[in-house]
Amino acid sequence: MTKLSIGLDRSGRISLSAQIYGSIREAIESGQLAAGARLPSWSDLSTQLGVSRGTVRAAYERLIDEQFVIGLGAAGTRVAARPLPATTGWSPEAPPLPDLFYDFSTAPLAFQMGVPSQDAFPFKLWSRIQARAARRAAAAPVGYPDPRGEPDLRQEIAAYLGVSRGLRCSPSQVFVTAGFSGALNLAIRGLRLEGRQAWLEEPGFPLTRAALGLAGITVAGVPVDVDGLNVDAGIQIAPEAALAVVTPGQQAPFGMTMSLSRRISLLGWAQKNDAWIVEDDYLGDLQLKGRAAPALASLDSDGRVLHIGTFSKTISPALRLGFLVVPPALARHFGDVAACLAPAPTTSVQHAVTEFMHDGHYLRHLRRMKRLYAARQESLVRCLKGLASQSIRVQAAAGMTVVVATPPSASDVDIAARARAFGLAPVPLSPWYTSHPAQQGLLLGVTNIDERTLASNCSRLLELVLGRH
Repeated sequence: MTKLSIGLDRSGRISLSAQIYGSIREAIESGQLAAGARLPSWSDLSTQLGVSRGTVRAAYERLIDEQFVIGLGAAGTRVAARPLPATTGWSPEAPPLPDLFYDFSTAPLAFQMGVPSQDAFPFKLWSRIQARAARRAAAAPVGYPDPRGEPDLRQEIAAYLGVSRGLRCSPSQVFVTAGFSGALNLAIRGLRLEGRQAWLEEPGFPLTRAALGLAGITVAGVPVDVDGLNVDAGIQIAPEAALAVVTPGQQAPFGMTMSLSRRISLLGWAQKNDAWIVEDDYLGDLQLKGRAAPALASLDSDGRVLHIGTFSKTISPALRLGFLVVPPALARHFGDVAACLAPAPTTSVQHAVTEFMHDGHYLRHLRRMKRLYAARQESLVRCLKGLASQSIRVQAAAGMTVVVATPPSASDVDIAARARAFGLAPVPLSPWYTSHPAQQGLLLGVTNIDERTLASNCSRLLELVLGRH
């Protein structure tokens, strides 16, 4: 019989039975008590510790319930055989996809991409709307919400797409998702393309490439030019592809709009090859110069395009709210997939966005942001060109970013890593390519530029490019 050494704190807040349970469990988990070891009887241990037998019995029964020990009647109570605990540690500092994300839940840094303006958002209005939405959600009947999303929000999204993106769809085709990632996941699962091949723009969004790979889809990089995705090149590179993921409105990261002839060619390829197109409309109609071209899905008469939008760039990425629009023939199937594998996010967030859109605040906010971002983009381009250096050259003002080319001898990944120590967050261009050697460059977000520090930030960036830091 095993001799146990258990210390009890009789003045503590933890009950004596819980202390006995904890001591024995720790001895089992640490290996001090081996599998098969016999524990003292209730009577013996209660005498040893100076407690009642009921106290020991309660501790033993909990250990038995949690399968740490086995009660064998007259044969006593013995330690159960258990697998050895894992010896590897967990590092909370390591984020997922560290090559794409360096930190989470922090204030945006200068030049950071993918986050809207922090200083121009109507926080007071949004706070009131969120409070009302939270009360509405709390007072709602207790039950499972519609996994496709709240009907009112799906109606608002469908109406918005008809006006701003030329996409006529019914609310039944709209699915509310957990941001872009949730929409892409729903699209991938709903289309059941595991083991197939997909076209992705070259360069293209690294997270999309990673997501397709994790889903068992082989990615083929297809080059883009001034007209967008080169469909003929895609047919040459991957003729058996069953999917194309594109950013036709404003190509990420170079910003060109896919021409009408290329759009027609891409739709024809999908129809002919029984393939699918996922349209990543990541900026929607947030076009800083002129009017945004209609969505690719607005031209789709064969039901081959799935349209993804998000509120991350327009309201906040913290909402984790996006949407997927599927062809009418797929709506029922995607409803089943959403119910089982990818239900819509919490209803309180959906209620808030619904009110924000319904009362006209969303469109007014977009109009203000277009003017603000265009002015900030112009300021950044003017500042960079004023540096009068061939070491850093403005390549394009694209979307809500400015693309700058860096010397071939410099590593854009290294520059971006060193820049974070100075409160700057440029995004390296080379990871957006699948081919090697990839083009070197930096992507500079314009949404959170501060005119007071712009000149010093640009000068510091140049010093980093030149290797002076």
